[in-house]
Amino acid sequence: MAAPMSAESSWFVSLSLGVSFIKCLLINAYHSTDFEVHRNWLAITHSLPLSQWYYEETSEWTLDYPPLFAWFEYGLSHIAKYFDKEMLVVQNVNYTSPATVLFQRLSVIVTDLVFIYAVKECCKCLREDKGKDLLGKPSFILATLLLWNFGLLIVDHIHFQYNGFLFGVLLLSVARHFQARHLEGALLFSILLNLKHIYLYIAPAYGIFLLRCFCFTQSNADGSLQWKSLSLFRLVALGSIVLSIFAVSFGPFIMMGQLQQVLSRLFPFKRGLCHAYWAPNIWALYNIADKALSILGVKLKLLDINKLPKASMTGGLVQEFQHSVLPTVSPLMTLICTLLSILPALFCMWRRPNGVRGFLHCVVICALGSFMFGWHVHEKAILMAILPLSLLAVQSKEDARTFLILSTTGHFSLFPLLFTAQELPLKILLMLLFTVFAFSSLKKLFSKRGHLLNSVEVAYLLGLVPLELVCEFVYPLMSWQKALPFFPLLLTSVYCSLGVLYSFVRLYLSVLTTQNSTIKAKAL
Repeated sequence: MAAPMSAESSWFVSLSLGVSFIKCLLINAYHSTDFEVHRNWLAITHSLPLSQWYYEETSEWTLDYPPLFAWFEYGLSHIAKYFDKEMLVVQNVNYTSPATVLFQRLSVIVTDLVFIYAVKECCKCLREDKGKDLLGKPSFILATLLLWNFGLLIVDHIHFQYNGFLFGVLLLSVARHFQARHLEGALLFSILLNLKHIYLYIAPAYGIFLLRCFCFTQSNADGSLQWKSLSLFRLVALGSIVLSIFAVSFGPFIMMGQLQQVLSRLFPFKRGLCHAYWAPNIWALYNIADKALSILGVKLKLLDINKLPKASMTGGLVQEFQHSVLPTVSPLMTLICTLLSILPALFCMWRRPNGVRGFLHCVVICALGSFMFGWHVHEKAILMAILPLSLLAVQSKEDARTFLILSTTGHFSLFPLLFTAQELPLKILLMLLFTVFAFSSLKKLFSKRGHLLNSVEVAYLLGLVPLELVCEFVYPLMSWQKALPFFPLLLTSVYCSLGVLYSFVRLYLSVLTTQNSTIKAKAL
């Protein structure tokens, strides 16, 4: 006879099944051009020889993910052929038969099993008091914040992508580090980098953590860390794992002399500073400041309007453009700004690591630093900071405070991805459910430590309500909407960038304060 399911397993299964049911209900919802992107990749990898994968350009949505993800698509294509073979024809651009839609949606739902398993492993890493009711258990709160994450639901299961599967690999890697299985964690992260190269954002945090806390440090019986000389064996083992994964991934293309072609697809710097819809980062503020200065300069007759560059940055196009007043930003400048924004956190972790919690702080800072200052950042990349921060939010009041601000602002910034009328009530309902749960559960978890947010922070977050009303209901009634079709996107991006920037600063202050406290405690 099978053993009865434990109470903990019961609620986790219920959460998993519940969110999977919601995902199934969204199968026939709106899907973006990313749906065609992945259908085209299925066709490319299934119908063409390996040598043509990164050269094929029948569709404008060419293959631009690392080789392991291409092999992932190749594997899916051999299941897709049983649904509808026509979806695997490269020439069938924008092919969306009902069977194709069903297969692609189900492929995201099924591969989310990796995410569900990773969340389960992360919950095991939390320490919690027995006897607490369910809503007071950090593991239950964390599982809900991750499994029912609003951003993942709309980006993967409406807009369409495979972020759940990818974040599952990331969270599983983090869980392995919590369990002191560092080589396995490094293996998983190496695989992740070769599935989607955007995770290079957080690679510096992984590199410094593994060197400092695995190659140069040993764990004492009391759980503390102690410096020791470099373990050559550990360094070689770590390097062998990383190099092996990259060799398997890129090796065939190197042998065919196609490495440069693959890299040109992975890093297309000619796409411009900002994505078609500005991510809520520092460049959104920079762009709007440039626009305001140019308007002021023309009114004061300090600038000639005929000599100013065309304002293509607000045209919704993916391209390079020139700023009017402020210096035009180059890819090298964004790289320098990104490195400067994350170096203090990396230095702090190297100098005085705070275990896996310190590593997680550094991961979030690297994700946010790259999001704030990176080149051609996609708005969806904010999830790379929100999801790891969820693990910290259930363990610390200060991290919970930052999480509430960042998740609310970051998730709201994703609203423009779903612009059709039928999805409007759905995205508002899902956002409200997630946000209400996040605020109520974290408030209860830290109820004995005062309020989580101050009045200014509350006022800022409440400002999202009139912003949404203006963008969805007031703006469409304006006579000048045709002249400025992307004005709601601009408003959303600029307003949300303030919250993301504030969260980034708060997180940095928290890390630096912790470092100073540790140093003082050691001195005493």
